[in-house]
Amino acid sequence: MCVACANLIALAQPQVLRHAVDDLYRGVTAEKLGRYALILFGIALGAGLFRFAMRKTLIAISRRLEYDLRNELFAHLQRLPVGWFQHRRTGELMSVATNDLAAVRMMLGPGVMYTVNTLTVGIVSIAFMLAISPRLTFWSLLPLPLVSVSVWYFGDRIHRRFEQVQEQFAGLSAFVQENLAGLRVVRAFANERHEIARFGTLNERYRDQNLDLIRTSGVFQPMLALFSGLGALIVIWVGGREVMTERITLGQFVAFTVYLAMLNWPMVALGWVINLFQRGSASFRRIADLLDTEPSIDSPSRPVRPERSAGELEFRGVTFTYPGADAPALRDVSFRVAAGRTVALVGRTGSGKSTVLALLPRLFDPAPGTVFLDGRDVRELDLGWLRGQLAIVPQDPFLFSATIRENIAYGVPEEASHAVQRVAEVARLDDDIRGFPDGYATRVGERGITLSGGQRQRTAIARALLRDAPVLLLDDCLSSVDTATEDAILHGLREEMRRRTTLIVAHRVSTVREADEILVFDTGAIVERGTHVDLLARGGAYAALHRAQQLEEEIAAS
Repeated sequence: MCVACANLIALAQPQVLRHAVDDLYRGVTAEKLGRYALILFGIALGAGLFRFAMRKTLIAISRRLEYDLRNELFAHLQRLPVGWFQHRRTGELMSVATNDLAAVRMMLGPGVMYTVNTLTVGIVSIAFMLAISPRLTFWSLLPLPLVSVSVWYFGDRIHRRFEQVQEQFAGLSAFVQENLAGLRVVRAFANERHEIARFGTLNERYRDQNLDLIRTSGVFQPMLALFSGLGALIVIWVGGREVMTERITLGQFVAFTVYLAMLNWPMVALGWVINLFQRGSASFRRIADLLDTEPSIDSPSRPVRPERSAGELEFRGVTFTYPGADAPALRDVSFRVAAGRTVALVGRTGSGKSTVLALLPRLFDPAPGTVFLDGRDVRELDLGWLRGQLAIVPQDPFLFSATIRENIAYGVPEEASHAVQRVAEVARLDDDIRGFPDGYATRVGERGITLSGGQRQRTAIARALLRDAPVLLLDDCLSSVDTATEDAILHGLREEMRRRTTLIVAHRVSTVREADEILVFDTGAIVERGTHVDLLARGGAYAALHRAQQLEEEIAAS
């Protein structure tokens, strides 16, 4: 409404000029000229107010749409399973959340505004021009079919080139993100020059594709202006003759030329608007593809949500193959863990231990009727509730670019954060923290880069303990600490583990010898089970692993 009103008021200006010029030609009083001036001032003021309102409304709406869409996109990404992200590059997702959303906002804000503006000005201006002289209107609008052909020809090319630019920018963003995340590896292998050269190649390709897009757009918009100029040339030639033969008045000729001039901007803006819609539609399709991706792992339609889990775990004949893999990671795995008991999983790398821990919180989905918590199939439980009952310490812990206190207290209510120091002491991290310049307020840098591997693991252990969940999952979380620190941490953990059900994945026998039961994995299957003493007496795979580690320790000590 504001766009239409602003333009309709502005389109009255040529009519006032028409009468003013005719009156000047005939002779006019100063009083009448003053009235014309006041009317023109009122038109300018009214049109300006409506233009302000239209821009404030439409641009604000486009910003709100961008805000809602960004929130929806981020929330949707949070719901997608871990396996989905293994086939997507972080930089590409960042490009969608920034560049593509901005292109959609431009389409929904300025794009819509100038589309309505072009239609209103075009229709009303042509109607007034026809009222003045149908013949002159016909000749002045003769270049318009050329405009339509240009829009059709260039629009598709702009659209395709912009899609290529966006895809290249996504690849460039992904490359930068991966290099910054793997900065230590790049420097450790002295590969900086190679990475700089690769970035230069990608950046050059991005520049060339942008220049290709700019060249196409650069030809398109001046061509529209050229066709508008041809219309003005025709008006001066044909319209001048119309005035000379007195078919139209001088005032009508002036009004006609002003209407034609008012059409110039919509004609030029048409190219920009088409460009915006081509870019916006390409970006929106990328966003829509993400939003249309249904989470393969989600809560069931009627989820079960008990009060609090007792912590009893059971695996019944679990066979699991990762998406895209040829061989199964687990083969007919069955075991039960009573509430409050500790079970350890040992075996060679790739034997399936970590997969067991990944199936419990449904990071990957097990087959129905195979994994149970308190006797209920995990696939029947509310996903948020299920994960709330598990405290996980991953093999490669992730720390946020925040303080140590904030990292330990991540995901717990504010009232529980007072116990941060207690769990840090259990994880044997408190002494290290006291040596930092700002103590618990020390910022750890991106991904915890300022901490050692052992300190990151102990921070993750403290975070899991603070959560106070009934089930504790420890995935080889002591691999980066020395044996003395490991013994101290395990001593502190034993008290915590007495009131939780615990699954420990470990490579060191020393980590698991106090467990109530030890499961030995090999090629995805359980090949031995029993206590530390029983398995040593049996002389099987576990005993061989124990002897090998004892020999390593003796060699290291000598």
